Amino acid sequence: MLRFVLKRLLLSIPLLIGITLISFTVMHLAPGEPTDLQVDLNPKASVQARQRLRQIYGLDKPLPVQYWNWLTRLLRLDFGYSFSPDGRPVWDKITERIGITLTINILSLLIILVIAIPIGVLSATRQYSLFDKISTVLVFIGFATPTFWLALLLMILFGVKLSWLPISGLRSLNYEYLSWGAQIWDCTWHLLLPLFLSAFSGLAGLSRYTRANMLEVIRQDYITTARAKGLSEVMVIYKHALRNALLPVVTILGLSLPSLIGGSVIFETIFAIPGMGQLFYQSVMSRDYPVVMGGLVIGAVLTLMGNLLADLSYSLVDPRIKHQ
Repeated sequence: MLRFVLKRLLLSIPLLIGITLISFTVMHLAPGEPTDLQVDLNPKASVQARQRLRQIYGLDKPLPVQYWNWLTRLLRLDFGYSFSPDGRPVWDKITERIGITLTINILSLLIILVIAIPIGVLSATRQYSLFDKISTVLVFIGFATPTFWLALLLMILFGVKLSWLPISGLRSLNYEYLSWGAQIWDCTWHLLLPLFLSAFSGLAGLSRYTRANMLEVIRQDYITTARAKGLSEVMVIYKHALRNALLPVVTILGLSLPSLIGGSVIFETIFAIPGMGQLFYQSVMSRDYPVVMGGLVIGAVLTLMGNLLADLSYSLVDPRIKHQ
């Protein structure tokens, strides 16, 4: 097992370099530069000012040289400095926001797992029942509903019409003056709508995957044999069938790790949550190359880690799978 992990980690290094090279190239191929936003809106800016800004940002150098300089800094875990007017280190801007995004998305993932897997199992074991038909309709609604449109509807209903839930931010204006318990409740109250929206589409997808895999597994011969031996239905479904049905689900969960960062762009922007999704969106709009590359590197690392964790989890779900 240790040899397998070390081998995969070594293979991840050239993959990570290839991902960053493609991302860096595509980002610089997009029309426009960071200097455009600072110079075009200033009628007094001269051509010399534009050239000076390009020299400060290192954009006057050839693209391979720019990538090499960025890569050498990355090897020292230095993401550089933001092109925004504050000029702060990229790592500082990421660390102050990534905790918020990870907290929201991890909680959302736990909600999806707790609800989606039981729904998928019940739908498979009670195929064509009323529960299966209702869950199928709800799942298709979840797939077809745009997240941003649903977010606006919920904000109008619960935030404007009923005034039950806050519709922006993570804290109230009087947060600092609240007691410890009231502060926790205030944060929880602000997270209800973002968590629901974050889990809504994932809940629909994972429950369908679980249902489809369970339907395939419970038709296998070893399930028929287990029932013929007199095992209870609960033992057959949850001990023998579910473990094999979870193999594709584990793959999906491993591939969902990158969405812990990138999947939060929509609801963080809508609800004005100061997380990584909002930072990434603002950086793309302002062509802040260092911050964009920092977010892409984190997403690439999470993707490679997700694939590795999915492969390692196979042996836990199915003991027949061994990594030599």
